[in-house]
Amino acid sequence: MPHTVLVTGATGFVGFHVAEALARRGDTVRTLARATSDTKQLEALGVQVVRADLTDAGALKSAAEGCDAVVNCAAKVGDWGPVDGYRAVNVEGLRNLFDAVLGKPLHRFVHVSSLGVYAARHHYATDETEPLPDNHIDGYTQSKVEAERLALQYHRKQQVPVVIVRPGFVYGPGDRTVLPRLAARLKERSVIYIARGRFALNTTYVGNIADAVLLALDAPAEVCVGEVFNITDGEFVSKRRFFETVADGLGLKRPRGFPPVPVWLARMMANWREGVFRRRNAPNPPRITQAQLKFAGLNLDFSIAKARTKLGYTPRVMFNEGMKRALEWYKSTQA
Repeated sequence: MPHTVLVTGATGFVGFHVAEALARRGDTVRTLARATSDTKQLEALGVQVVRADLTDAGALKSAAEGCDAVVNCAAKVGDWGPVDGYRAVNVEGLRNLFDAVLGKPLHRFVHVSSLGVYAARHHYATDETEPLPDNHIDGYTQSKVEAERLALQYHRKQQVPVVIVRPGFVYGPGDRTVLPRLAARLKERSVIYIARGRFALNTTYVGNIADAVLLALDAPAEVCVGEVFNITDGEFVSKRRFFETVADGLGLKRPRGFPPVPVWLARMMANWREGVFRRRNAPNPPRITQAQLKFAGLNLDFSIAKARTKLGYTPRVMFNEGMKRALEWYKSTQA
């Protein structure tokens, strides 16, 4: 049956694709957007736009009125800055959203988290039984761990029908952050391989995430409510393959292959530079951070077996096709 779904973060990369997928299949979609956000694309989908954000508890209650499902895609992202700035949105904003729906006949509450919640180390087929660290490498990942714990607390204590999905590195058309930044780094020839770029990247096509969210909304409660699901493309993509695909697709030179930086040296450099920048209260991060090291130098391989068996998740778009779409979209914005 069609649902009336409140989607937060719908002006963002993942949230827009989720709202689009819901509208396309016939659900009634209501979205939150800050007063300064551009909502033209959302309005073109025919969805309702409510001007509010997660810090406005009163507006959230009004926005949630009449909705029988919630998909929370809103998040403050980044790898730099005080943790309290991330908590204000990712934890306290989420708390406001939960409070806004308490007592309502809710079918499902899907919270979009991140594979970044796992410890910053090499991962080889890590699954959802892996405990999460209490202390993380940056404000974003710390707040995402705390947000998951809050969501599960509302499920246990308030019986909110929560499902958590954890996508990995998200790519695809509409990415206005990572791909443009990477293109700039490739142009200036500042991308350097760590450990020869041989380790896995947890690539997750944005359309595959939208599919997973819809499955989390539709699956029987007994198989998904109160559960957490890793979501990736289920395909091994090395860092080198990723960087070279982007470079080739944009007609840029591939990153220099030598000398490769070992992981231990990159970690030492990241710790040192982060310490220097924090002592200076620098508003922007150094060129290498712990988060960037994880992206570029750690093996990020996560099992999606649970999502396959319980949600029926099967990635529809694999890396070559997904990156082709992403690069075509990016080049169209540069014309």
